[in-house]
Amino acid sequence: MLDNFFNSIFGFLIDWSPLAGLLVVSFILTLLISLSYKFLTDQKELKQHKEEINQLQKDMKLLKDNPQKMMDKQKELMSKNFKMMKHNIKPMLFTFIPLIIIFGWLRTVYTPLGKIILGLSWFWVYLISAIVFSMIIRKLLKIY
Repeated sequence: MLDNFFNSIFGFLIDWSPLAGLLVVSFILTLLISLSYKFLTDQKELKQHKEEINQLQKDMKLLKDNPQKMMDKQKELMSKNFKMMKHNIKPMLFTFIPLIIIFGWLRTVYTPLGKIILGLSWFWVYLISAIVFSMIIRKLLKIY
């Protein structure tokens, strides 16, 4: 259904170099997902939760000898992690359907091509590149 649309946008890259095309698609998708997380979440609150989680983890390392206090800190840590997860659900729902559609197109285009690089299929190349791009984009845009 949308194959022609995606082929018109990215088809020339894939014809030129399947790896370059996949990397460009991976970068664009990762950028869009990261931007949705930045603008659909309260970054100040997430930063505060992340700092509190880091402090709790440091506190837990110091409480190795006191299992009861460590358990209390662990409960608090789980509560903070749950709050962060609740904030991330909205952008996840926003990006889920478009990703499913694009992954369907990627599968139909790349599966017949076989291994892309170093014996890896398109999925693994996409996953590895998306992780790397995500780390870079999140650092540059200060996304928590």
